[in-house]
Amino acid sequence: MVAPGERRRLALSFAYFALLLASYYLIRPVRDALAAGLGAGSVKYLATAVFFVMLAIVPVFGALVARVRRSRLLPWTYAFFALNLIGFAIAFRLDPDGAWAGRAFYVWTTVFNLFVVSVFWSFMAEIWHEEEGRRLFGVIAAGGSLGGIAGPTLARLAVGTLGTSGLTLLAAGLLGATVVVILALARERRPEVDAGAPAAGGSLDEPVGGAILAGLSRLLRSPFLAGIAALVALGSLLGMFVYIELAREAGSAFASAAERTAFFSTRDQWINGASLVLQFLVVGSLSRRFGVRPVLAGSASLALAAFMTLALAPTLGVLLGVNVLLRSVEFGLAKPNRDMLYTVVDPETKYKVKNVVDTVVYRGSDMVSSWVHAALAGAGLTLTGVATVGAGIGALLVATAWAVGTGYRRRGGL
Repeated sequence: MVAPGERRRLALSFAYFALLLASYYLIRPVRDALAAGLGAGSVKYLATAVFFVMLAIVPVFGALVARVRRSRLLPWTYAFFALNLIGFAIAFRLDPDGAWAGRAFYVWTTVFNLFVVSVFWSFMAEIWHEEEGRRLFGVIAAGGSLGGIAGPTLARLAVGTLGTSGLTLLAAGLLGATVVVILALARERRPEVDAGAPAAGGSLDEPVGGAILAGLSRLLRSPFLAGIAALVALGSLLGMFVYIELAREAGSAFASAAERTAFFSTRDQWINGASLVLQFLVVGSLSRRFGVRPVLAGSASLALAAFMTLALAPTLGVLLGVNVLLRSVEFGLAKPNRDMLYTVVDPETKYKVKNVVDTVVYRGSDMVSSWVHAALAGAGLTLTGVATVGAGIGALLVATAWAVGTGYRRRGGL
């Protein structure tokens, strides 16, 4: 149920996420096509580069959050990334097959995705109450899935006409549109603020304050926050295993970048279509009825079952199915509930700790996973062996999800 006072805020939040992910999913198939063209063996080097770029960015973002009022920080963040996309569009037009431009774009796109999505959910955790989040975060996440369907659909239909450069420029326009929505959303207030009561966490016109590296120090001191980081890290390990194997297969099966872009666009359509169904029809009712802990543990159990299946039937079709299942469950169930965990913490934690977890921890796990995968392949493990290792990680993910959900309940969540 949506209260009358929530409708405009919900519509703007939905549109914000839809535009943001339409922009990202327009260029994601381009990124994956370029990576497959460079060879699956390059992924570990690219993941390492992403991690170190994240290490450099996090202190800068911490300084900005501490000193710049949030009503300005968010629009300028998205405007900056839109200008970056225009620069890449020019580079692709000048040198369509440039390997270095492809490598730079892979690193940039990966950083961009985690950074702007992390900022989005930090903002959502601030403008929505914990109870509102349980009811409405699934609907808001569905806006992202709708954008996630529109983006790859545009990419698949237009790549032959616009090429890589044109798709990138179109993504810049969609990202620029998010700035308009953010400005409108920042003017919205919770009912208690309109009534004269202070908003939880202060005004968006104030900086968060605190130390630049407070996110990292808070993460290390809190078992609850460390548990959230472990959920992200373990899920990233599983996802990267599947990503590398699928990139290897796509690189062998498709000769041109346009063909690989169309393949990955179709895959993303399946993923985001399934995510949209889960977000609209499943996640809200599950979270309200059972609470966050069972949903997180159930999502992890599906990942465990997927890797067990892949170990028993290591075929390309099953591999693609596991990729679609993992990402659909991640976006449709796990992530909306994981983001609800931040509704019971203060604004500095929402922005700084969440940004560290969603960027450095996530991409650090990607880096570790890519090198672990390379070591497993070097030791002679086939897809069956990799899937068996993934099943063991999946079992650990189930236990961690249950423990984090318990910590959430102790802090007052459902």
